[in-house]
Formats: sequence, structure tokens, C-alpha cells
Amino acid sequence: MDDIRSSCQRNICSTYARLPVLFVRGQGCRLWDENGTEYLDFLAGIAVCNLGHSHPEIAQVLCDQAKQLIHVSNLFFTEPQVKLAAELTRLSFADKVFFGNSGAEANEAAIKLARKYSQDRHGPGRFHVISMRGSFHGRTLATLSATGQEKVHKGFEPLVEGFTFVDFNSVDAVQAALTEHTCAVLVEPIQGEGGINLPKPGYLADLKVLCKRHDLLLIFDEVQVGMGRTGTLFAYEQEGVTPDIMTLAKALGNGLPVGAMLASDEVAQAFAPGTHATTFGGTPLVTSVALRVLQLISQPDFLKRVRQNGGYLKQCLADLQSRHASLIKDVRGRGLIVGMELDRPGQQFVEACLKRGVIINCTHDTVLRMVPPLIVERRDIDRLVSVLDEVFQEETA
Repeated sequence: MDDIRSSCQRNICSTYARLPVLFVRGQGCRLWDENGTEYLDFLAGIAVCNLGHSHPEIAQVLCDQAKQLIHVSNLFFTEPQVKLAAELTRLSFADKVFFGNSGAEANEAAIKLARKYSQDRHGPGRFHVISMRGSFHGRTLATLSATGQEKVHKGFEPLVEGFTFVDFNSVDAVQAALTEHTCAVLVEPIQGEGGINLPKPGYLADLKVLCKRHDLLLIFDEVQVGMGRTGTLFAYEQEGVTPDIMTLAKALGNGLPVGAMLASDEVAQAFAPGTHATTFGGTPLVTSVALRVLQLISQPDFLKRVRQNGGYLKQCLADLQSRHASLIKDVRGRGLIVGMELDRPGQQFVEACLKRGVIINCTHDTVLRMVPPLIVERRDIDRLVSVLDEVFQEETA
């Protein structure tokens, strides 16, 4: 471990505050370090490994495709890419898909498409996007400019022009921010990095009405909350609201780098040949895997189990809150994305849980985030709660 840590410090940019664990193997909801110590994973690669680690069917698809064809570029047709796009459109509101390699790339494509569509439709001048405070949309220069958190902006000024931030859950704030330059509203159906913030009833529906009234595009960033995380395949399904553009990534490849931007046919027509591209987006390797991931996660019984276990997790954490009311301010979430807001910084609890073999993380400084693989079992939830109870008791003793 010391050799790996030293080599990392010498050779890799110091952009991560890494925890002192070297993982070498994973299976299901569990990981093992180089010493053979077992850990229960309630982070899933930050809401990525929704089918768990080393899923046998996914591993087999990956191996089979790697032996057949990995990459030829998007100058040609490949069957896995076309099949994945067809399945994504069949299961969603969308008619067209653009494939990239990450959530940031998917959001970058969404921003570009919104601008291109609006300028094709209305002429020059409509390019501003309204985004939400507390949002997170990526680390490229455009997507961090669209992110409503000052901490990710620092040191990268001047930011890309054309983004305005308003409070999440306030349609009136969006209305007040509208100008003749506005082309789209960009929102996460549930804010992940912002602290697991849920939309108020009717908020997203009212945003849709507002966008229609002013001929704006509504963009949903479902990079973290899509792919079954909330108990439906896409989070927007629970709100009864369809966007004009939606972005996916993270769990779509269950660990392989893939992002997707989905759009209605009317909007997608603004992307003609030469307007946008990527070398590695939608390779046969990643799309063959993503197709099988999508097929497994979209099964009704699978999603029902996510809702059931998500309800159990939230109830267990609410019970824990009642025992530690002075420490825990709130428990909130939907499906298997649940946050526990504390009255103090949460990183010490992340580290205390890690020492006891349970992996969680902290977002927005004070919110402990639980985003386990969607195959998590109730006995795993019971262990998580037991460990949290123990570390909270030590803190308040």
C-alpha cells in the first residue's frame, strides 16, 4: 500500500483526497482490499455500479465483445450502438440519442444542442441557460460553468458566458430570471452533489409549463439519479413530466465510461453532421455492455425491489435519526439515493465507517450519502445502520 501511495503521489495529479485503502477485488455489494479485508459498499463507485461489482452477465458480455470488436469510430455503423439507442428511446420519452463517454460530455452535448436548436429556431442571441444553485453538471469548462456551486468555479475564471443560477424548487425564481436571451432550463430531478435535495410536489411540472409558455427547452440531468436509482428507470417518470433533453451516464455502463444525451426528434434535428462529435462515444464495447445493463435494470421486478429496499433504508435511517436527534437534522431521498443531513461536517463519520468496513461518502459537507448497488439486500442495510449507530454513539458520548 505504501508503495502504491508513493507512486500515486509522484505520478498522478493530486485532484482527489483519496482514502487510505487499496481495493483489488469486488463482488456484488462487497469490495476487498489488498489485505483481504472485506467492505460493504454503499457508494457503488458514486452511483455507478448499480448491478454491483463483477456482475457475471456483464463480465461475460464485456469479454465476448472485446474478442469481437472494440472500436471502429462513428464513421461507420455498429450494431451494439444502434441496439442500445433503440432500447433507450423505446423506454423513454426520447427519439434520438447521442453517445459520449461521461456525464460531463452528455451535459456538454445537451448545452450545445439547446443553443443550436434555439438559434436555428429564433436566430442569434438566445443562448443563456438557467441552472440551479447547488447543482452539479460536470467538470469541463462549460459544465462547471453550468454548475451552481462556487467551490468548483474557483481558479477557472473567466467562466463560460451564458449561465444564470436560481434557487432549486422555486419556479418564481426561474420566471424572474428569464430574459430574451434564455434558451433552456437545466435541472437535476434530484440534486445529488448538492445534498440529496428532492423537488417539491409540482415543481418539475410547473417548470415544464413555464418552458412551454416561453418556448424554452427543459433539460433533465439524470446522470446520478437515472438508471433505476430512484425506483423507476428514469427519475422523471415519478413526476409525470417529460423533458425535451435528458442526460445519462454513471450507471449506464455499470463502471464502463459511457454517457448519453437523449432528445425529442424535433430538438435533435438541430444536430446535423459536423455539428458535434466524439471519437470514443458509443464504441461497440461499451454499448454492448450498456445494453445488457439497461435490459437488467429496466425489469419491473428489479425496479420494484429497488423501491422496497429504498423505503426500508429510509425508514431505518429515520429510526436512527430518532435515536440521535441532536446530531441528525434530516433524512431524505427516493429509492436508493438517500441523504442524512448532520449538524456538523460529515467526513469524520465517513472515515469512521470505513474503519469498520462500510463505505459511504459525504456530499455538500454535512450530508452523508448512501447510494449502494441496486442489488443491495436488507441484511446489508441492517449492517450499515448498525455501524452508523455505533459511530454516532461514539461521537455523542
